[in-house]
Amino acid sequence: MARWEPDGRERLVAAALDLFAERGYDQVTVAEIAERAGLTRSTFFRYFPDKRDVLAAGQAVMSRLLVEGIAGAPAGAGPLDAVAAGLDNVAGSMTSFNRELAPRVRAVIASSAELQARDQLKHVSLVADVAAALQDRGVPDSVASLAAEIGMLAFRDGFATWTASDGGPGLVTLVREALETLRGAVGALG
Repeated sequence: MARWEPDGRERLVAAALDLFAERGYDQVTVAEIAERAGLTRSTFFRYFPDKRDVLAAGQAVMSRLLVEGIAGAPAGAGPLDAVAAGLDNVAGSMTSFNRELAPRVRAVIASSAELQARDQLKHVSLVADVAAALQDRGVPDSVASLAAEIGMLAFRDGFATWTASDGGPGLVTLVREALETLRGAVGALG
């Protein structure tokens, strides 16, 4: 088995998803994932603390990109415009690998109550990170929390549309469209 090869993280994610689809999440071990990827068990643990984290592989990067985008938004940008800058940063970083694996990740998560709960925690964590980045810009807590929720809902909607299509608009455009739809919906609440 190779000690180091390029794209180890991606190979582990793909191997895990293959095995989860074949045998079910609970029936797969870390050793089997590593073996399928052509890597060692210790290499697996360099990338992930456990097999659950394979499904949240990009969360830390996503959080960092969101926060950086919000921090880099123009000084006069409103909360949703700052969130849009963060979303643009994340959406612009997504690749065909993300698009291809998304349906498989959704299927595995849907098959396990434990993974569904973990996915919700991921959402809550990302919302908290976005809200904190907005608060750092001086946005009041309640407004920051609402803008963060709206932003993450827009990302989920845009990402779902992007991964379900074979072409059409890019992810940045789809997320922006979803954000504008939600902005209009909030305005309609009166």
